[in-house]
Amino acid sequence: MPPEVTPIGSRVDKRREDTLRKLLDAQNAGDIDAALDCFAHARYELVGNVRVYDGPDEVRHYYGVMRHYFPDLAFEVVSLHHADDAVVCEMWMSGTHLGSGTDFEATGKRFRCRSAVIFLFEDERLVGARVYYDTGTIARQLA
Repeated sequence: MPPEVTPIGSRVDKRREDTLRKLLDAQNAGDIDAALDCFAHARYELVGNVRVYDGPDEVRHYYGVMRHYFPDLAFEVVSLHHADDAVVCEMWMSGTHLGSGTDFEATGKRFRCRSAVIFLFEDERLVGARVYYDTGTIARQLA
């Protein structure tokens, strides 16, 4: 009987999943440089508030703003689904609103929102993230 051979697709899925775990660990730790290092091309499309951050400078700014308002911002994976050129990740996003800005004061309240992210890949290289979440859910919890 010949030895079992791991399908190529499984290897790619594993490497992509390793990249996502590394990215989310870096984000949860607030390590912006390590998070950016996970991307071949850093790009976030935030469907919930119709914003796009394209390139490392814009994504670094986005990470910095989010960490200012939510210093404990965290992502918890619920499930991963592999596609030909993407990994769809269902997750819980949570954080405590501790940072104030010119438009609003910190509430000190915590939010927890189910979200989905389509992480886009070219082969094994992460080239973007399309983030879906309900801004109303977050706003109600922070009010």
